[in-house]
This record gives sequence, structure tokens and C-alpha cells, in this order.
Amino acid sequence: MSDAEHVRTGSALERYLALLEVSEAIAAHRELPALFHELAERLPGIVRFDFLSLVLHEPARNTMRLHILESREPSPTTPGSELPVNQSPGGRVWETQEPLVISNVDEEARFPQAVQLMRRHSIRSVCMLPLTTAMRRLGAMGVGSTQLGAYGESDVEFLLLVVRQVAVAVDNALNYQDARSYQQQLGRERDRLRLLLEINNTLVANLDLRGLFAATSSSLRRVIHHDYTSLALIDAETNQLRLHALDFPQGKGLVQEEMVGPLEGSPPAKAVASRQPVVLKSADCEQARQSEMARRHLAEGLKSACFIPLINRDRVLGTLNVGSLREDAFTEDDVDLLAQVANQIAIAVGNALAFGQIAALKAKLAEEKLYLEDEIRTEHNFEEMVGESEALKRVLKKAETVAATDSTVLVQGETGTGKEMVARAIHNLSRRRDATFVKVNCAAIPSGLLESELFGHEKGAFTGAIAQKLGRFELAHRGTLFLDEIGDIPLELQPKLLRVLQEQAFERLGGTRTIRVDVRLVAATNQDLAQMVAEREFRSDLYYRVNVFPIVVPPLSERTEDIPLLVRYFAQKYARRMNKNIETIPAETMEALERWRWPGNVRELENLIERAVILSQGPVLRVPLTELKPVGESAIPSLATIATLEAAEREHILRALRETHGVVGGPRGAAILLGMKRTTLQSRMRKLGISNWQMVGSARTE
Repeated sequence: MSDAEHVRTGSALERYLALLEVSEAIAAHRELPALFHELAERLPGIVRFDFLSLVLHEPARNTMRLHILESREPSPTTPGSELPVNQSPGGRVWETQEPLVISNVDEEARFPQAVQLMRRHSIRSVCMLPLTTAMRRLGAMGVGSTQLGAYGESDVEFLLLVVRQVAVAVDNALNYQDARSYQQQLGRERDRLRLLLEINNTLVANLDLRGLFAATSSSLRRVIHHDYTSLALIDAETNQLRLHALDFPQGKGLVQEEMVGPLEGSPPAKAVASRQPVVLKSADCEQARQSEMARRHLAEGLKSACFIPLINRDRVLGTLNVGSLREDAFTEDDVDLLAQVANQIAIAVGNALAFGQIAALKAKLAEEKLYLEDEIRTEHNFEEMVGESEALKRVLKKAETVAATDSTVLVQGETGTGKEMVARAIHNLSRRRDATFVKVNCAAIPSGLLESELFGHEKGAFTGAIAQKLGRFELAHRGTLFLDEIGDIPLELQPKLLRVLQEQAFERLGGTRTIRVDVRLVAATNQDLAQMVAEREFRSDLYYRVNVFPIVVPPLSERTEDIPLLVRYFAQKYARRMNKNIETIPAETMEALERWRWPGNVRELENLIERAVILSQGPVLRVPLTELKPVGESAIPSLATIATLEAAEREHILRALRETHGVVGGPRGAAILLGMKRTTLQSRMRKLGISNWQMVGSARTE
């Protein structure tokens, strides 16, 4: 072997050894910059070059993009520049898949822009080689030299070997970049879906706007970088945007919750009007200074923002506002995500507003309930039985004693003495206070309907019974039933009432099923039941069952010391109702009220004071004393002072009518009481001038 052949063999061996090193080096790199930097370090020993570049094809734009540039001298060109395929040497190589050698750059006229780039690097000769794998064409790799004709045929052959391996490495690096990019994209999608799920869970768990906003803002901050979040809702009363919630840790305090802004002339207003997201970039900030709220936000240092309308059921509720101290901080992907978040928040805001309205109505109803309960207490409760007389105290003591038991109570007393108040007091002080207090006025219900009212009826039990009806005993189950005017219950109904009291069981009218109840009975009457038993108008067994614990409510004439207290109480009660201010009750008025015998008892006194409050125009209570006469001059003349027989007869009939509550005929009418026929009594009434209004006025019912 000659020396020349030995030199060539040694040189070839060195090249292949260098190629092996290149193969080992590029196999260890997954990043293109690191890969080409390694090539730039190892190739000079094999192939002379001053310039190494990687040009890849961009299918979307059909261009050749400069990705990597390695130069021995500082490069005036940065990667990223693009040239059309037909104007780039790399594009020619990519299309033909053949190496391209330019021995003299100054003589090259096909690629003027590329030549200009080469001259900028003082490159005089170039070799471009195709980067291709078995799967695809990638682009081209180029080497350049500051010498003319630097690359011969042997250099091209060797560089083709290098390029085949570099192509695989580049393909792997691109695949790695794509995989990492997809991984990052999937990570972002995962984070965003997780955000939407967190917000959805937050919406389910929160109906309070502030709690909802705080949880949403915390979740949003992990996915989208921002410094400011707020929730602006439309105030329907003022037609303005009100800042309901704010999250701005770095704020200076210029923007605060409950600030209001107009529904025009501001970016949030524009989002409301257009129903589309509005992105405010740094260049747009100065144009947004029209509103005071916008100026405050800019003074806080916000340089970009995004305003998303909150739309629920085709109604714009307000906007979700996200801001940043950085310029142009929000991408299109961020806006899309914020729009999805806003859709969920809009549903929650709608629910929260509806919940707030329901809560407000509930609170209002609760207040009204308390007010009504207070009114009930004012009207009926034990504590509101006004008086300090010994007679009243004895009654209250008895009521308090029997309330703790389930015993039947019979409350007796004249009309207007407050028998129902005593009954309610017994119920409210008993263990049944949380159950129902059911009242039945036996005198106010026709006798034919009283059985149905008390015990209920089945459908078809009688003509007109088109549906099943519960009786008062069923309604009062585990509570208290108050039978007012129990003396007016017909005799034929009393045995069934007695059975209910003894066995706590009954059948509905027209029914066969036995219904069991737990009811406490409190009865009341202004009649003498013992006398009615003697006259066989009331069953004795029922009387003994009802009269377990009698309480007699004294008439007002027996507790005159309570009259001043009652007068003041009723005066203040009706003054409040009528929005009047009663401060003084004249002494002579009070004395006159104390002298009157009050046949209508407390009710008569209450009605008189109510009329007095109506008539009073100033702070002094003006009682119409002309309606009263001193005790010595009774408004209704007594039999002892009657001057004529006609007047005595007239007064006697009036007394009978009062006793029977104005009822003329029937088994309990005034005619039976007076021992005469109904027609005879009516004739005498016409003769004596006793008209209907006199009967009603003289026989006031309880």
C-alpha cells in the first residue's frame, strides 16, 4: 500500500470513528438546540464549516422555518425566520430530496433572500442536505464555509451519512417536543376540567354569594394567572352595576365592595350590553377612563382585564371581572375558560339571588308570625289578662293550677268577662301548648250542622256532603278543644259528646269507623247549667263530666279596682293601632267609668274606649260619657222606680230578651221564659215599641 493510499485510509477511518462518536452523541439528546450544539462541537474535526443550520418544513404555511443556527461568530440572525419553499435552498432540497451545493454564494441568483442571509454571516459556499426518515420529510440541514468551494463530492457523501442519523435524532426530538406539548396541553385541559368540576361542586354547596365567590376565586387562581377578581351585579332598583364581591390581595383600597357604576360607558357595561366577553388590553386602558370605577381600577395598577357577562335564563345578571397587573395577560384560551366558568357562576348567582329573596321573604314571614303571635298574646294570653284585683287573681291562680293537668275545665261567667281568654291561658300553660287550640261556638252553629262540625262527616252522609270533612275533635287531636256556649248544645247531641269525653272515641256522621283522639276539653257558658239540669234542658251526666274543675270569672262590677288599669290598657292598645298619641285620661272621666255597673263587662268597656280613641283628636282621651249614667240613674230603669205598668211590662220583656240573647221563639226563647205564646209576645213587643235594634242592643251576645 502506497503512502497516499495509507493517508486516505487513515483519514477515512478517522471520519468513521468521528461519525460513530456523532451517533453516540446525538442519541443522548432529546432537545434540538442541545443536539445541534453537540454537532457543532464534533463535526469540525471531520468537515470544515463555519455555519450550521436546521431548516424544517411548516406544512400549515408551506414555508421553510429556520429553527437552529450554530455559528462560530456571533450571529446577527435569530431562529424563527421563514422563507417560501421555492425561495429557500432548504426548500429545494426538501422538494427534490437531493443535496444542494453552492460553491460560490456570490454567483447564486435563485435564492436572493437566503443569499443575503449567508452574506451577513460571511458565508461563501454552502452544502444543504435533506433531512428525511422512513416516515416523513423533515426539512434540510446546511453547513456553510467562509471559503469558496469548500465542499467536494467526498464531503457530501460523508455528510449524507451524518444527516441520516441526524434526521432520526431530529425526528425523535420533534416527536418528543410534540409529546411534551400534548402532555402540557392535556395537563392544562385536566386543570381546567378540574377547575370546572371544583366550581360545580362549589355551586352545589354554596347559596351565599360571598362564600360562592371566595371558593370560585380560589379555584380560578390556580389555573389562570391573575391578580384581581370581582363580581358585579345589576341593581334593578338603580339600574347600576354594584360590586358585590372582591378578591384583590395586592389592592391599595381604592376599589371596594358595594361600589356602583353606570350601565354604560365602561367595559363591564359593554359586556352586559353585547352579552359577549370584553378583553381590555394595556393599549385600551386609557380609553376606559370614562367612569369613576374604571379610573379607580387603573389607579390600582391593573393593566389588562377580562369582563365576562353572567347570563342565566336569557337574563344578564352582571359580570365576572378578572384583572392582572401584567400587560396583555389573558389569551383566547383563558377567555374561553372564563366564559365556561361564568356560565356556571351565572346559574349559581341566579340561585343565590332567588335564595336571598326566599330568605328575605322567610324572614319577613317569621317577623309577621312573631307579630301575629304577639297579637294573639295581646288578645288572648294569660299574661295579658289585665287587672290586680283579688277576684281576678283567684281566677288566674285556679287557671294556672289546672293547666298542668288534662282535666276538663268549665269556665263560667257573664258575657264579656273574658272566658275565652281564660281558656286560652289554660291551653298555653299546659303541655299541649305546641298543639292546636280549636274553638267552637256552639250557639253560632245551627243545631243541624253542629254534629258535623264537631265530629266530621263522610262523603254522601247527607245532602250537600260532597266530600269527607274532618271534625273539630280530629283537628284538636293532642291539643285543646274549647266549646264556647256549651249550654246551647242540643239534647240529642249531648250523649255523643259525653261518649267522646269519656272514651276519646267517636264516628263521623255517616261513617262506621271508630276514630280515637286525645283531646282536652275546656267549656264555657254564661248560663246556669245546674238550673238547666234541673229543668231537664241539659243532661246531668254530661254536666258532671264537664264540671270537673269549675272556674267562675267575676263580672267587672266585682273588680272595680281593675277599671283604671283596663282603661289605660285599651286606650294605649287602640291608640297604637290608629297611630294616635293618648297621654291623659281626665280624672272625672275615670270616676264616671268606675261608677258605671258595666252590664257588658270588659267587652263593653273595651268597645267604649275604642270609640273614645276614635273620637279623641288630641292627647286627652275624650270618652262619650253621655252614653253612661251614674249608678243612681241607671240607663235601664229598675222595677223599683217604674212609674207605670206599661213601663214595667216593657222592662220585663227586655230583660227576658237579654237573657235569651234576643231569641223570641223556640224552646229557649223569651216567649217560653215569660210563659206566653210567641205570637202574643210579638204583639206585646209591637205595642210597647220594642224594635229589632232595641232587642239587639239590649241582648248583646258574647
